[in-house]
Amino acid sequence: MLAILKKEIRSFLNSLIAYIIMIIFLTGMGLFVWVFPDTNLLDYGFADLSILFYLAPYVYMFLIPAITMRTFAEEKKAGTLELLLTRPLSDWDIILGKYLASLLLIIFTLIPTLVYYYSVYTLGNPAGNIDSAGVFGSYIGLVLLGAVFTAIGIFASSISDNQITSFIVAAFLCFVLYAGFSSLTSLDALGEMAYFINQLGIDYHYKALSKGLIDSRNLIYFFSLIAFMLMATRLVLGSRKW
Repeated sequence: MLAILKKEIRSFLNSLIAYIIMIIFLTGMGLFVWVFPDTNLLDYGFADLSILFYLAPYVYMFLIPAITMRTFAEEKKAGTLELLLTRPLSDWDIILGKYLASLLLIIFTLIPTLVYYYSVYTLGNPAGNIDSAGVFGSYIGLVLLGAVFTAIGIFASSISDNQITSFIVAAFLCFVLYAGFSSLTSLDALGEMAYFINQLGIDYHYKALSKGLIDSRNLIYFFSLIAFMLMATRLVLGSRKW
């Protein structure tokens, strides 16, 4: 697994994709948090980073599939996946190596946004007048959200040898699992089922973590979804033996 992890990280760093992803994410978030008139904190007047944690999941829906779309699709198209599978590596070594490399890139992209927290912390009146528990709960939620979206992206890349197809499938699944269930709750026909359906979506558990309360039920939800998507990827790769 470590060999695959190192290979994928080198591949990211030797291409422009890692740097482009970081620049797009940090520039976009910086503009929304500090510059754009309808969302910037300076005009808002409150020591609050909620705009960052509200917009980041929607940005992730496109950036993470852009990172993961090449993981298996490129290998399939180039014909190198078969060669990789013949090496003394298990399917799980390959999957986890590619998964962790993509996830590390996403976490590394998120780290510079801690500067926003420090800036808001010092600009508060008085200094430190910010809900730190809520902010760090939101960061934990954002990392777990990135982990789920990465697992979805890896799965989408494993089912196709076309990177564009993988990107579209991953983006669609991320949107449905994040916002689809909460959107369904607006239907009056669901009645008492609406609350249960809402709990099936990522949005519900992400917002729960954003309140600063790390509930084991939310953690179990995220880890279960990650495990399910990675097992689905393992099933796709294992289908070659059928």
